[in-house]
Amino acid sequence: MRKKRILIIGESCRDLFVYCDTKRLAPDIPVPVLHVVKRTQNPGMAKNVERNVKALHESCDIVTNSNWRNITKTRFMHEKTPQAFFRVDFERSIKRADVKKIPLKKYDIIGISDYNKGFLTKDDIRYLCEHHPSVFVDTKKPVGRFLNAAKFIKINTFEYEQSLPIPRDIERKIICTRGGDGVTFRGTTYPVKLVEVKDVAGAGDSFFAALLVRFAETDNIEESITFANICASRVVKKKGVSVITRPKVLPAVAKQS
Repeated sequence: MRKKRILIIGESCRDLFVYCDTKRLAPDIPVPVLHVVKRTQNPGMAKNVERNVKALHESCDIVTNSNWRNITKTRFMHEKTPQAFFRVDFERSIKRADVKKIPLKKYDIIGISDYNKGFLTKDDIRYLCEHHPSVFVDTKKPVGRFLNAAKFIKINTFEYEQSLPIPRDIERKIICTRGGDGVTFRGTTYPVKLVEVKDVAGAGDSFFAALLVRFAETDNIEESITFANICASRVVKKKGVSVITRPKVLPAVAKQS
């Protein structure tokens, strides 16, 4: 049986992590003096969704900004705890995508990872949703009528609250991630197993990637949400932005009315 083809569309960057130790405050200003222990990096934003999809599913392509390596998010983290000191972003202009040139019919599922940095406008997202029957959208833009034709919309609690009021027909498409409180979809809560959280960076990308993969495999959104919950809860137990792995045993769909 042919594996379904997934296409990720969205802007990307490099995620840099600088792990530090600190033992004293600076004598001239009340800030900790950081001593760098190690540095790591990985593709970020839409590229992080892509690499997580590819960790589980071989057929995945991406349309993203060509200058993604020159756009960075640098997080200064405590080496021994989950404490973050600060983040420094280095941004460059991102050329808008020409969505009408994307061969959408080649793909079974489209995943839009929109970080609202200029790669996709609302009209672009509307066009993609209207020209493909299975578009999943993860957007930093407030939810609105430009998403009328989306299949499902994945947002977090903050993004949900920033979008209120939401039309009822669009509300039914929303998969809202709520951290330790699980995921809500159509009035039902899908709980997550409580784990020791070491880093939430990239957890939303991991959830979105796992959601796309499992839906490609099952065509069942409830099972896909449960699967994505499991994958994301494994990711936050690790430092930095890690790649998801497939659970060996999948429990039945867990939900609470």
